[in-house]
Amino acid sequence: MGKLHSTKGLIAAGALVTVLAGSFNATPANALDKPAGFAQRPLTMIVPYGAGGGSDQLSRAMAKAITQVAGINFQVVNKPGGGGTAAIPDFMLAPADGYTVMEHIDNAVSAYAKGDIRENPSVDWVPLCMAQITFSQLYIRPDETRFTDWGSFLAYAKANPGKTSIGNVGKVGSMEVINMKKLETELGFKTKQISFDKPSERYAALIGGHVDVLFEQPGDVSSFLANKSMKPILSFFDSRPGEFADVPTHKDAGAKFEALLRFRGFYVKKGVPADRIAYLSDACKAGFNAESFQAFNKKKFMHLIDSFRDTKGSVELINSAVKTYKAVFAK
Repeated sequence: MGKLHSTKGLIAAGALVTVLAGSFNATPANALDKPAGFAQRPLTMIVPYGAGGGSDQLSRAMAKAITQVAGINFQVVNKPGGGGTAAIPDFMLAPADGYTVMEHIDNAVSAYAKGDIRENPSVDWVPLCMAQITFSQLYIRPDETRFTDWGSFLAYAKANPGKTSIGNVGKVGSMEVINMKKLETELGFKTKQISFDKPSERYAALIGGHVDVLFEQPGDVSSFLANKSMKPILSFFDSRPGEFADVPTHKDAGAKFEALLRFRGFYVKKGVPADRIAYLSDACKAGFNAESFQAFNKKKFMHLIDSFRDTKGSVELINSAVKTYKAVFAK
């Protein structure tokens, strides 16, 4: 199936932006305008979540691709905690010299909109690019006997209010929590949401029976889907992607809200010299288009939505998302 263009879903995710014109052809390494004396030593890439999760997988795939196309080397450092906020102080304390790059997700935007962090991701940080925009799903164990699909899960949750547990990575006000609360409100059921910062703990919680359902993105758990240790029962998306044609969407289930989407990108601090920002932005674009990264994105189902945004497009995406989250919090 070709790429899906879900306008409503992108609006809900704060992605009301103009699709960047033209194709994104990878830039040869020798065509990148490298500032004199820059990137002669490895850059640090901070990942605000634990090893093995979606952010970690994306960061390592992008670091590898940028090394291939631009010759920039990275040291990837995982700093989980606080639903992704614990890594921010280290990032802000680093010199504004372009040698520290942070990967972050939409949870940073919701945290700013809610007032949990002071840093505005489109003002205090400079987004080099957005590399993934994707939808979320609910997963159960294939050997679960209390419910086997969305219909039976909903019936069980309604019969046992507040007793079914949902494992996620979000804090109050995050994309995960908001989507679930909206779903519960519209369909009339109640669950207990449990947050895990480390992906390995989150996934083990489902497989080991410590939570009943997992809220996650398909690419992040693609290996579990491949070995059939997780089973999707609902997609938070406007229409059914071909790869998940047998999985109902929240709209199929009768919910009317526009689901918030996950987006992931890479940032440097405000104050980094403009020539270094331009160089790293070009490297991010070239890395996105590298053969290895495109193969990674397709394997992770990240090709289903047009994901790339340059710095300007990323700022527009973030600013629109801030408005979306602030409107949600106001209600």
